[in-house]
Amino acid sequence: MKYTPLANYINGSPCASEGETIEVTSPVNGDLLSTVPLSSPVDLDSAVAAAEAAFPLWSSLTLRQRCDIFYRYRQLLQDNMEDLACVCHEENGKTLDESRAEFLKAIELTELACSLPNIVSGEVLEVSPGFDCSIRQFPLGVVSCITPFNFPIMVPHWTIPMALASGNTMVFKPSEQVPISGNRIAELLSEAGLPDGVFNVVHGDKSIVEAICDHPDIEAVTFVGSTPVAKAVYARATSTFKRALAMGGAKNHLIVMPDADVEHTASNVAASACGCAGQRCMAAATMVAVGEVDHIVDEVVAQSQALVPGENLGAVISAAAKTRIEQYITEAESQGATVLLDGRGVTVSGCEEGTYVGPTVLDNVTPDMNIASAEVFGPVLSIIRTSDLSEALELENASPYGNAAVVYTQDGQTARDVTDRASAGMIGVNVGVPVPREPFGFGGWNDSRFGVGDITGRGSIQFWTQSKKITSHWCD
Repeated sequence: MKYTPLANYINGSPCASEGETIEVTSPVNGDLLSTVPLSSPVDLDSAVAAAEAAFPLWSSLTLRQRCDIFYRYRQLLQDNMEDLACVCHEENGKTLDESRAEFLKAIELTELACSLPNIVSGEVLEVSPGFDCSIRQFPLGVVSCITPFNFPIMVPHWTIPMALASGNTMVFKPSEQVPISGNRIAELLSEAGLPDGVFNVVHGDKSIVEAICDHPDIEAVTFVGSTPVAKAVYARATSTFKRALAMGGAKNHLIVMPDADVEHTASNVAASACGCAGQRCMAAATMVAVGEVDHIVDEVVAQSQALVPGENLGAVISAAAKTRIEQYITEAESQGATVLLDGRGVTVSGCEEGTYVGPTVLDNVTPDMNIASAEVFGPVLSIIRTSDLSEALELENASPYGNAAVVYTQDGQTARDVTDRASAGMIGVNVGVPVPREPFGFGGWNDSRFGVGDITGRGSIQFWTQSKKITSHWCD
């Protein structure tokens, strides 16, 4: 075992759980990395109690005092990037370059939290002679965030810096498949000067997620994961009168027009479909080929062939995920899809126990096929043919999801039509993964998001705080 067994992190130090443990294995090569506890509600009670005890002092600090800690934390992220990128690579399977890119995004998100004193400055207005109205933001109390396996560093930073800098205390539940990064985050926050109890880590599976949703002393919950689980978490958390924001899955459509730049479009589509082994909710799942674009399809296949498992294409998270993804490909082929590039049955020399799926391109997929609507979450691109843009937009609008939609074109009016009519929260024009930079927030539509607002950006401030409106009258 490469790393010591993990424990929960409560009140500033590791805290053993009485629950059973499970093994954490690397999808890169099958090596045993560590073990992680499956915590009990008693463990959660301890973490919540620590967070409650820390809240009065932490929330009483000025916003600038709290943000000073995140300036130091940002530097620690920078200083430890190489070491922690290696951990991310080992426990998630993505390449080292992708892991470094994830850290850069985490740093960007932390920088936004550092800027809160300049963003949350309050409002004051003399509404009539002698009468002032003002607004101030106050934290909620103990909050929680629950994160998935696919971005062990970035996704936790969608919520941790903003929630804590706003004055809340937190119980963090990382995916049990990638738990090592979660403890490293806690250690770096402590090193940056975060007081004990402000940030706590509780490991576990479905049962601890349900306990978080049910806990009477947790005021708000964010969740990122698949749509069925996001729905369940949102329903359960709000049933106990919590604030909740649950981000679900996606089936993103990349509309390729005949006038699109061939080289840029092909490399962009291939990277969007296969980056992070396709395990991201902003990945290209479906390329909608409009009209005569065979020359672009051929180049997409060529660009995808340059992605080599174990070199510049990472592993998928588990053997179960590999089996599931390959079953989707086999089913689509049996239903009439044309396999232009086949990623099934891949093994990597020296990493035979790793779980790899090669880049896969399927042509002549039809909307009635399962692969056209299911979230595959692997390096698989489905191509659906349409005759014109209206048909392509009807196809995109019919999807129950709504994270991203993209158009590749050199025509401004075509781009405007897609940005106006696509049913998605994040739109790309010649950009295959249209994740907004901060302070523009991340947030989808439809079955890709449950709750109100964005999980990052300026909009997240409203989620993590409540406003107090003050009307003052001073008599002469």
